[in-house]
Amino acid sequence: MENLYKELFGAKKLGFGMMRLPMHKQADGTEAVDTEQVCRMVDEFLDRGFCYFDTAHGYLDGKSELAVRDCLTSRYPRGRYLLTDKLTSSFFKKEEDIRPLFESQLKACGVEYFDFYLLHSITADNYDHYCRCHAFEAAQQLKAEGLVRHVGFSFHDKPELLRRILTEHPEIEVVQIQFNYADYEDPGVQSRAVYEVCREFHKPVIVMEPVKGGRLANLPPQAAQVLENLQGGSAASYAVRFAASYESVGMVLSGMSTTEQMKDNLSYMQAFAPLNGAEKAAVSQVCSLLQTQNLIACTNCRYCVAGCPKEILIPDLFACLNAKKQYKDWNSDFYYEVNTTGHGKASDCIKCGQCEHVCPQHLPIRKLLTKAAAVFEKANS
Repeated sequence: MENLYKELFGAKKLGFGMMRLPMHKQADGTEAVDTEQVCRMVDEFLDRGFCYFDTAHGYLDGKSELAVRDCLTSRYPRGRYLLTDKLTSSFFKKEEDIRPLFESQLKACGVEYFDFYLLHSITADNYDHYCRCHAFEAAQQLKAEGLVRHVGFSFHDKPELLRRILTEHPEIEVVQIQFNYADYEDPGVQSRAVYEVCREFHKPVIVMEPVKGGRLANLPPQAAQVLENLQGGSAASYAVRFAASYESVGMVLSGMSTTEQMKDNLSYMQAFAPLNGAEKAAVSQVCSLLQTQNLIACTNCRYCVAGCPKEILIPDLFACLNAKKQYKDWNSDFYYEVNTTGHGKASDCIKCGQCEHVCPQHLPIRKLLTKAAAVFEKANS
């Protein structure tokens, strides 16, 4: 099995997730990828022997694929890296749309083939759409033509659905799942149970959200102290190493948005060591402390933001609500005002529900926005 993983992914388990890249403001006020910084990050990543990059058509409103071209594929020979892109259900309505979309992705990334092509973020809500449009068959055809080396899918749902998909589509080679210590036994995400289904079907696993959108890198003080007492590394290091310690995990993605985050990740994944007994016990203690916080389990993927008719920065408002609960200070009120200036307030939500339809965490976003409005807008009125 280890040889299979090395054949698929290379020897090192850390992947560069290009969904949370460093950004900067342009003269016209719009945000652009900080390509100079990303180039430095790509250089260091490759120089240290890592090779796996992950993007998708919708990441950063289309800017991620272009950053792959500008910072990676135009600067290095094709054999230096492995590149994953994804087929996202919201970008095609019928089977005939898939090929043009795929070709546009190749062009945007500046490559002639993808090493991995994943049907993106499959849930109970969109699985039938993928099937009706023959997306699984289309991906296999791309593989047959040499335009894709390996076909898989990323998954955000229950283990029962995963078992059904892998039964109906045994040709799938790899599964990407959300997997971290906070979600391991969480009844909503069920990371452990989903992982066990992958093992049952002998599918290599790619891990996404090992740090839960940054939440496990920025722990509340009491939980952070537990890991600091180990005197062994950053909070993020324990989260990433937790995921990488599992036998069927071939790759762990980290959405690195600063050079400092990359340097930290490379420092402990260069010569990766699984968590030892004391570290596992500490992580378990942290998980118990987090459960008592009852925070909103938003990972800041921002899928909900793109189509919001009121332009509400939903993840940012949830971050304010979490911070208010954790720290009980004025800072979260201030940032609520920052994040609603020029954008919708929580009370502007028209309850259309499109955000809940695309949320990988299946959060009751409309109810949570009502709560955010009650906490922040009455206090500031």
